[in-house]
Amino acid sequence: MDLSHGHTGSRRSWAEPYKIKMVEHLRMTTHEERVRAMAEAGFNTFLLPSSEVYIDLLTDSGTSAMSDRQWAGIMLGDEAYAGSRNYFHLEDAVHSHYGYKHLIPTHQGRGAEHLLSQICIKSGDVVPGNMYFTTTKHHQELAGGTFRDVIIDEAHDPQSTFPFKGNVCLQKLSRLIEEVGAERIPYLSLETNVNMAGGQPCSLENIRETCALCHEHGIAVFLDATRAVENAYFIKHRESGYEDKTISEILLEVCSYTDGCTMSAKKDSLVNIGGFLALNDDHLAEEARNLVVVYEGLHTYGGMAGRDMEAMAIGIGESVQYDHIHARIGQVEYLGNRLIEAGVPIVQPIGGHGIFLDAARFLPDIPREQFPAQALSAALYVESGVRAMERGAVSVGRDHETGENIYPKLELVRLTIPRRVYTQAHMDVVVESIVELHREPERVVGLEMTYEPKHLRFFQARFAPVVGAEVLRRSGQSEPAACG
Repeated sequence: MDLSHGHTGSRRSWAEPYKIKMVEHLRMTTHEERVRAMAEAGFNTFLLPSSEVYIDLLTDSGTSAMSDRQWAGIMLGDEAYAGSRNYFHLEDAVHSHYGYKHLIPTHQGRGAEHLLSQICIKSGDVVPGNMYFTTTKHHQELAGGTFRDVIIDEAHDPQSTFPFKGNVCLQKLSRLIEEVGAERIPYLSLETNVNMAGGQPCSLENIRETCALCHEHGIAVFLDATRAVENAYFIKHRESGYEDKTISEILLEVCSYTDGCTMSAKKDSLVNIGGFLALNDDHLAEEARNLVVVYEGLHTYGGMAGRDMEAMAIGIGESVQYDHIHARIGQVEYLGNRLIEAGVPIVQPIGGHGIFLDAARFLPDIPREQFPAQALSAALYVESGVRAMERGAVSVGRDHETGENIYPKLELVRLTIPRRVYTQAHMDVVVESIVELHREPERVVGLEMTYEPKHLRFFQARFAPVVGAEVLRRSGQSEPAACG
């Protein structure tokens, strides 16, 4: 990747397009402290207190650093209960950059998913999508629907280097329409930069063809636009004919083919909280405005403070600036390329928001029943203080009919990079920690689940080493009392 920004002469080093005006101290814990913290957290990185984490790559959701302009916007918050001026600023930003007619703000993305599911899905419906996402699928199921995966086969192969692994397979979609009937499909859920596939983008050609097929059968298409800006960047660099288009132009074209979107603004839009549902249909928008009052707040704030809406409006404008998105994805590529050079198995091609370790290849001797991705994320924290998360069997959950665990083809550990937060030196520390574990995979021991919550188990489940305290002794440490 050429990060020279068009400079002539010799290639220049990569650098962030910003300077640091404020710092937050990071405390490096000891190995003994991390062993104790992980045992107390039930070997689930979600249950670790952030004060015990050195480099936090758990998620890019709400963890971005806001700009000076966004912080200045915070001071302009109009906290009127109804008709806040910040709502209208946000509405203008969404119209300008996403192009949709109606805006319904929500507290975050899952609030928008809930509204969309409730107003569109009835019991027995089938909702196709290009690979599931945990909360999206869960809301669809709670509304009475069933998710069906129609992503291309390459998305399930971590070693495939196909450039648009987020694409919908039109043959799978056509067969599904023929199988269940268009009348049972309320909409297709189209995710950009597909998270569970490793942050893999969709091509504009595929988006256009997918929407045309759905609309031909009277099926709506709703975009999960959470990382649509990152997807637009990949279109610019990987799809012929878009080299000279701006990120804004590509983003608008992506959205123009769809009927609306759900949005977690905690990702692309560079804020710590907030989201929205955007729609073109007047009737659906009216239903959503009625329902948002029940679950979120008045339709002109939807669970957000005025200051948060102002920061989001500014963040949307910043997100489509080329120097920002170029450096954001450049940092992810830097981390990924260093791991590839070291022989660490990761999902390829490198995605937009993080690096996904292929835990099945990383730990071939740990059976799937012992949750290798969960085990690897726990071991990485104990080794280095780096917090990652599992994206495999624990995240997928159980078969609703049989109650058995589902073991997907992808058993991954996600290292998600917050925007404008960490430096290249932090990425080097992450690489060194992962490489050391890769050289000695026997230090990672499989896990068994000791507590399983009813919903979205990966957030709160607890685990224990299959061989008890042996997981601690293999790393040369004595057994702490907290191991249980």
